[in-house]
Amino acid sequence: MMDIRLDDLRGSEIAKLIGDHLHSMTLHSPPESIHALDLEKLRQPDITFWSAWEGTELLGCAALKDINPHHGEVKSMKTSPKHLRKGVAKQLLEHLIEEAKCRGYKRISLETGSMEAFEAAKALYAKVGFTYCEPFADYEEDPNSVFMTKEL
Repeated sequence: MMDIRLDDLRGSEIAKLIGDHLHSMTLHSPPESIHALDLEKLRQPDITFWSAWEGTELLGCAALKDINPHHGEVKSMKTSPKHLRKGVAKQLLEHLIEEAKCRGYKRISLETGSMEAFEAAKALYAKVGFTYCEPFADYEEDPNSVFMTKEL
């Protein structure tokens, strides 16, 4: 049974997973197109961060950033490599969507890479109702990024 809980980003397991996430972004995206956040930026007050666990084993993580009172952004979706294709990301995403609804958001959006390495993520987002959109918040048009949004 997966336990999704608020995380203060101080544990060594989550630090390693975020480090792996940032490293994998450098393998697929040029530096100017990487929008993943490090631990310090994830600790900002406009971001809420959750980790998913099974017992003492970290399965994955996700964050929700407040853009404004009606709009949130999905950040830092990452599944532990040992737990890929087990539904971890889908459950975390559903958790973020429910949280966004509880906050009264009208929309939830995200930025992800346009490259082949991000196809599984884009398919998951589309499966739960995200559609492609224009850049939002402070993002600008970028051939290495795609933007998706979901009306709530």
